[in-house]
Amino acid sequence: MEKIRFRSEEMQEEVDLFVLEQTKVNGVSYILVTDSDEGDAECLILKEMTKEAAADSIYEIVEDDVELTAVSKVFEELLEDIEIER
Repeated sequence: MEKIRFRSEEMQEEVDLFVLEQTKVNGVSYILVTDSDEGDAECLILKEMTKEAAADSIYEIVEDDVELTAVSKVFEELLEDIEIER
């Protein structure tokens, strides 16, 4: 399982997250990440906001309820053994 380092503008410290799956919806890349690689864990859906010339990938947490519901359903179909609670 791939591990990424995430830092939001609100948090000054970096957090390691594990990438469970990635997908594209309407040309936008999303990743499903979790804070633990074992058992039940909190997960987030991150949306890629990287500009083409950027050296690092930039993601933001999906907070829009309609977008979150739609992308959650896609991830649930890709990962048949998980259920995402919204």
